[in-house]
Amino acid sequence: MVKYTINRLVSGVVVLFVISLITFFVLTVIPGDAALLSLGTDATPERLEALRESMGLNQPWYERYFSWLTHFLAGNWGNSLFFGEDVLTLIMQRLMITVSLAVLSLLLAIPVAAIIGIFSALYQDKWIDRLARTVMQLGDAIPQFWLALIFLVFFSGKLGWFPVPGFIPVEEGWWRSLHSLLLPSIVVAIGLIGYLIRIIRSSMLSALEQDFMLMTRVNGLSPAQAVFKYALRSAVIAPVTTILMQLAGLLAGTVLVESIFALPGVGRLLLVAVEQRDIILLQGTVMFITGVVVCVNFLADILYRVINPMIQFGGERNA
Repeated sequence: MVKYTINRLVSGVVVLFVISLITFFVLTVIPGDAALLSLGTDATPERLEALRESMGLNQPWYERYFSWLTHFLAGNWGNSLFFGEDVLTLIMQRLMITVSLAVLSLLLAIPVAAIIGIFSALYQDKWIDRLARTVMQLGDAIPQFWLALIFLVFFSGKLGWFPVPGFIPVEEGWWRSLHSLLLPSIVVAIGLIGYLIRIIRSSMLSALEQDFMLMTRVNGLSPAQAVFKYALRSAVIAPVTTILMQLAGLLAGTVLVESIFALPGVGRLLLVAVEQRDIILLQGTVMFITGVVVCVNFLADILYRVINPMIQFGGERNA
């Protein structure tokens, strides 16, 4: 277990290092003037030269990279060219909105997906299983941006059940704040439900086919006791780790929803960085999202190993 944890930790660090290199090269080393790209053709020569100096563009690429990496690890991510504020501060100000959106979406999606997925496996090839497969196909087929626009126009514009696009801070009332996140969370949850049903159904079917389920019948347990006492416990492993990875993916995967519903989250910040050609902000946001995804995937791997100690990784053998 210790060896596996160290291996996963080292591989995570390597991934972050490689992503940092790719991000740095793509944004600052590829042919072209990064300062000109950021400020545009209307910028004065003085402004361009000042930005080149502040970004270290007059230095060799390896000096620029290690200088940037050193400052990055020290928490100095530079100032956004568009906002004029510290990049890390900008990200942290918007992080809670994105996390709230992701968590609320999962809280809405998990119960629905769990109920449908479990009963779909228990009644395989029956009407509820066919319904579950239809829901999975619809979840894969419906574009999230289209669903967001339809929901916004109908539920917010026509019916007035939800506030107009925008985030209401908690200081103005926790219910109003939650209400402003509810409709975009429903949109994200609908996109998650189909995928989660597939994972839960597959995991449950696998558990029902295990030898220990036959032993429960031999020992006289009722089908309900066998399912709730043994099958569910075995089937929960894959969905738990999947949900963790989905939570990490939602940090970067809600760009369109945050934009349509005017939510000032991390995804929208990433889009602003691209639109405004803010290389410093784009570097910081990409690295932050990558770091979160790597860390959560690392925790998911360790959790999977803890709750299922019989699994073997990398040639390990359990006594």
